[in-house]
Amino acid sequence: MKLLYAIQGTGNGHVSRARDVVPALEQYGHVDVLISGTQSEVKLPFELKYRFKGASFIYNKKGGIDYFRSARLNLTPRLLGEVHSLPITSYDLVINDFEPVSSWACRFRGVPCVAMGHQAAFLSERTPRPAHRDPLGEWILQHYAPAQHAVGFHFDRYDSFIYPPVIRADVRAQTPGDGGYYTVYLPAFNEQVLIGILKQLPETQWQVFSRYAKSDFRDRNVWVRRVDAAAFTESLVHCTGILSGAGFETPAEALYLGKKIFTVPIRGQYEQYCNGESLRRLGVQVVRSLDQNPAGLLRTWIETGKPVKVDYPDELHAAIQHAFRLAGKAAVREAV
Repeated sequence: MKLLYAIQGTGNGHVSRARDVVPALEQYGHVDVLISGTQSEVKLPFELKYRFKGASFIYNKKGGIDYFRSARLNLTPRLLGEVHSLPITSYDLVINDFEPVSSWACRFRGVPCVAMGHQAAFLSERTPRPAHRDPLGEWILQHYAPAQHAVGFHFDRYDSFIYPPVIRADVRAQTPGDGGYYTVYLPAFNEQVLIGILKQLPETQWQVFSRYAKSDFRDRNVWVRRVDAAAFTESLVHCTGILSGAGFETPAEALYLGKKIFTVPIRGQYEQYCNGESLRRLGVQVVRSLDQNPAGLLRTWIETGKPVKVDYPDELHAAIQHAFRLAGKAAVREAV
């Protein structure tokens, strides 16, 4: 069977998950990999067959999405050209992780496509949303990368086609510890904004992973580090807790490792507001912004916050087999 696995490259979560999904898919057939998007720092350990600019959201440096730059980047004939240039009919099945080029190519040419990723979970009405739904945000989740079928991953099993998060093998292999510091991953914030907040808590050590820092440096109790997958994993495994956005992969891994979590959804990103509602229901500390008394909120969390217990078994192959069944394909694993 010839498979195309298509990855959204905005942010690091989709790309990080691909490091485990691609080897799993290779047990069922030949796999080509496509990535589109512009804002991931994580490197992939396998060959990319296709790389497109796709349609990406651009973050500003104050915790939100830069809608003007995002629209200017995406609303061009280039995107349609990428869709039509992809030789999609040479594949038996496309497994799509919220990637629009391959998704729309499948839609135009009738190639089977299964959405398999976190965003696919929002095709269920049972998946939590915030009290006030955003019509544009809902439209994006439903139509940005359309597919005939869906297999989702989420913090809990909200529906029959939703599976536990894909926890990376190198995370599952770790023994968590408590190094007495807190890890920070808020990619929509400039590190200087974060330093200004975190220095107000001089008794606490912080490791801030920044996409904007050109080199590692220390400022009193704050160690700013460039984004690196191995360094971030090590920091997460041994931290006391993590201050992060309300993405999916990082909070999921933190939950799995038994870390306490403080989340700040990226401003204007509806999916993160939805994730924040899911995390809130689990018992995680979620705040809408860091605009008012952030140091006080963090101090209270440091003093009183507790980890949330979860059970995330490895069900990646079950999810893949579910995707094959939905597409009417035989999920026969090849000898490896």
